[in-house]
Amino acid sequence: MKNVAVFCASSAGSDDIYVNEAKKLGEKLADEGLGLVYGGASLGLMNAVADAVLRRGGKVTGVIPRLLADLEITKNECTEIIYTSTMFERKVKMLEIADAVVVLPGGFGTLDEMFEALTLSQLKLFDAPIGLLNVNGYYDLLVGLLDNMVEKGFLKKESKDRLTVSSSVNDLIEKIVNINKI
Repeated sequence: MKNVAVFCASSAGSDDIYVNEAKKLGEKLADEGLGLVYGGASLGLMNAVADAVLRRGGKVTGVIPRLLADLEITKNECTEIIYTSTMFERKVKMLEIADAVVVLPGGFGTLDEMFEALTLSQLKLFDAPIGLLNVNGYYDLLVGLLDNMVEKGFLKKESKDRLTVSSSVNDLIEKIVNINKI
């Protein structure tokens, strides 16, 4: 495993715990020798995780649509910056580069990215671990919804189980790094 795509918010959220956990994730990725692939922005949780990787001497690949780059939010300190034409192309490029995915708190865009990865995994078009970092119970209701989908017969349990959920950075990284070694 070389690169981990991190999908997360371009905002910091309403509690310092979100930024702090993003920093912990970045530090853990760098300490494990894993490169970060992320949305390329210099804002919010995106910036926090990228800064943490860079401070530890790790590799950061930012993938950003020209539209956002033109708004001057690109994190120019990235090891590598890849420009795309659209948000969709960014998502595709990030998944092409990634050997695993970690999802931090975020909004519509983060959920879109996570569900795209899960859908492609379900269809066997993306074969990489997908982890959800449930910081401070942020995703409790989503995990409950997924359980309800299984219970009501709209989602197979094995499809739901493609998403590894943990509230601990160290636990989540250990699980996704070792997921295919069993």
